[in-house]
Amino acid sequence: MSTSNKADDILAEIREGGNRGLASTLGIEMIELSPERVVATMPVDERTRQPFGILHGGASVGLAETVASVAALLNIDREKYVAMGLEINANHVRAKTEGIVTAIGTPLHRGRTTQLWEIRIVDELERLICISRCTIAVVPMEKARKG
Repeated sequence: MSTSNKADDILAEIREGGNRGLASTLGIEMIELSPERVVATMPVDERTRQPFGILHGGASVGLAETVASVAALLNIDREKYVAMGLEINANHVRAKTEGIVTAIGTPLHRGRTTQLWEIRIVDELERLICISRCTIAVVPMEKARKG
């Protein structure tokens, strides 16, 4: 399957999911999908702010893991493997109270059983809001089904 077909399939699955899942709840939108780079946006609004009115760190981490997971899917044979978040860390660098943040995910390592993605979350002026690294496990489908 070509990369563009994989990206189209993943976008279709996200859209068909409707109002289910974290990405939908947080208002995450996929902007660019390729095996080398995934870009998504998320609003800073009542869904993603903490009680003091700034972007919630958990929302940033949710955005980062969503980007890393989609990126991993573009780099595996989805008929044989699944991609699962294994570890994530994030440093929250700058507060954000409104507008849009953009997450840009790029690979640091794409191995047979693990992938490591760096996700930079920036504001409209491209100032760094959060930097995250996410490790993804690449698991054979039959093993994942067994739990």
